[in-house]
This record gives sequence, C-alpha cells and structure tokens, in this order.
Amino acid sequence: MTTDASATAARRPGEQALTALGLGAPALDPADASPHTFPGGGRWRTEIPSCEGPEALAVILKESSRLDVPIHRISQGSGVWMLTDAEITEMVEATAERDIELCLFTGPRGTWDIGGSVRSDSRGAGLRARGHDAVAGCLEDAVRATELGVKCLLVADEGVLWTLHRARQSGIIPADTTLKVSALIGPVNPASYAVYEQLGADSLNVPSDLTLDHLTEIRRVSAAPMDMYIEAPDDLGGYIRMYEVAELIRRGAPLYLKFGLSKAPGIYPWGTHLRDVTLDTARERVRRGRLALDLLARHGADGDMAPLGSRLPGALNRFPAEGATG
Repeated sequence: MTTDASATAARRPGEQALTALGLGAPALDPADASPHTFPGGGRWRTEIPSCEGPEALAVILKESSRLDVPIHRISQGSGVWMLTDAEITEMVEATAERDIELCLFTGPRGTWDIGGSVRSDSRGAGLRARGHDAVAGCLEDAVRATELGVKCLLVADEGVLWTLHRARQSGIIPADTTLKVSALIGPVNPASYAVYEQLGADSLNVPSDLTLDHLTEIRRVSAAPMDMYIEAPDDLGGYIRMYEVAELIRRGAPLYLKFGLSKAPGIYPWGTHLRDVTLDTARERVRRGRLALDLLARHGADGDMAPLGSRLPGALNRFPAEGATG
C-alpha cells in the first residue's frame, strides 16, 4: 500500500532552537520520503527482540503494560530447538491474548556449527545453514513451530528462506506464515533487498549502520516491510539512532522499530544459567521502547503507528516457485 510521497515530515530534534540561532538545517526533500505503508494503514510497527522464553515474555508483557508501550511483534534469537513444546505453547497463548505476533528463529546456524570458516578472520559462511542436514533442521523447526501455533519464523540463510517460502506455498507450513530475514544477514543495498523479497521475505532486518539515503534507495525498489534496530546490540555495532527515529520512519516506512540494547552480554543460545541477565535486559528493552515513543511524540511523529494486531506484509514480489502447489 502506498501513500502520498510527500509524507508530512516531523519536526527534527533541536530544529526550533537551532533555527533561532541561525543554524537551521536545509529543508527536507519530499522526494526522499517513502511512499509505502503497511496494509491497513500506518507507517511503523514495534518489535521487542531477544525474548528467549516464557519467563522473559511475561516480563516484557508486564513492563509494556506498565510503561504503555504498544507491541506488534516479539522475537526470539536462540532458536526453536532451544524451547520445549510446552514453552512454545505458553508463548503462543500469551502473545495471542495480546494479539502480538510471535517470531521464533529457525534451526542450525553456521556460528554454532563445527565448521571452522566462521572462526576465521574472514568469517566465511557466517550464519548460514551448512549442508543439507542444516537446511533440513531449519525446516523441521519451522514445521514444529507452526504446528504449535507460531506464525512468524526468523531466517538467516537465503536457501532456507526460499525453502520455507516454497513450503508455505505447497501447504507444508501454513500459507499465512510470515518469514523474517535476520539482522545477521541483512541486505545492505537495494538490489539485494529486492532479491530477498523475491525469495519470500515478508520482513527484512537491515543493518543499523545504513544511512538515510540508503533507506530511500531501498524504498525506490521495494515496499517489503523493513526492520531496524533503533539501538543495536554490541555484536551488531552497538549503534544508537534514537534521535533519527522520525526520519528513519519517513525514509524507511513501512518500518518495524526494534528496541535492542547495547552494552549488554550476549544471551544466545539461552539457558537458565543466563536467567537474570535475560530478564533484566528484556525489561530494559521495553523501557528503551518507551524512550523512543516519547521522542516521537515530542517531535509530532507518533501518529502514524499501524493498528495493533496487524502483522501481514501486504502484496509482495516473488520469484516463481516451481513445484509448489496451492
């Protein structure tokens, strides 16, 4: 869905005071604004990442109620295989009660594999699924998770993405399952962004170091929803782009605002030995969300949020999936 390309720009941080001092910024170019919205309206949704189990989820839901932080999606990073059926079911039921999309990570990934290339200086292969068995493990995770009611799957491999897209077209997993590309392999140019969309991506995490111009370039070729850490974990750069949030929306819509956390220990793969830090960081991610929403309100940019409960991406471009039925 599209809207007027000259989407109203929010007031920029410090704009009035700087203008009074003769230091006003150049006028924004209306041509830079993304013309796209989520289906049903709205230019941004929210996401709380790194929710590693039912206990962390309960903390997030409680804190979001206390701080009045609306949540469209909650995602997990360790993987489906790190949760029992009972834990997944509990998370599915708790998010369904609040009409929040739950997204779980699929299967084996290269950094946990026995392959040595990911530990070399070049970090060859990265997070991708090594070999047939790793792809099979991702598909097994997808089938298991969707049978338990999960409707969104996180993917860190192009082949796995294409396989899962074909699986939902052929009825192996539900057709309304959404597929989200991980920040760990996020595209960094418009050509690769468009390819991921064609492979089946419904939501694409881009690195938080992309410039505003990069977002505009992407939006000129694709309307697929974009995910961006407003604050990125340290292993993804630790970038904090809080003061740019209104402009990120203007350039990147439809955009998921992801509230990550820098200066926090890594918790993947999660276990109860990491319980305290997992719960503490879950709580703080929600607070970071409140800070971003307050800033949007101060700058007059908080009125374009997509309706709560909305999760589908709208019509997207796909490669033909040979052999798929349905």
